[in-house]
Amino acid sequence: MSNPSAPEPAAQPRNPLHGLTLEVIVTALVAYYGWAGLGERIPVRCFTQDPSIGSSLKFLRKTPWAREKVEGLYLFMLREARRKG
Repeated sequence: MSNPSAPEPAAQPRNPLHGLTLEVIVTALVAYYGWAGLGERIPVRCFTQDPSIGSSLKFLRKTPWAREKVEGLYLFMLREARRKG
């Protein structure tokens, strides 16, 4: 039985981040830019010193400003990939 006071999640068909986990986003960025390229674009230790998906996720989940930068870079990467065709 559903809770009548809980709002239903709004459909977000135009939001490219909707439904993606942070792990999927970071993995895609690493595949596209590599750790070195990611560290150049967002200079945080989890990308520049002994980087791993696990350490990056741990840091990003606790650091909202860094997560916003990662999400922004992911959106930029999608636009850049579309332009290249």
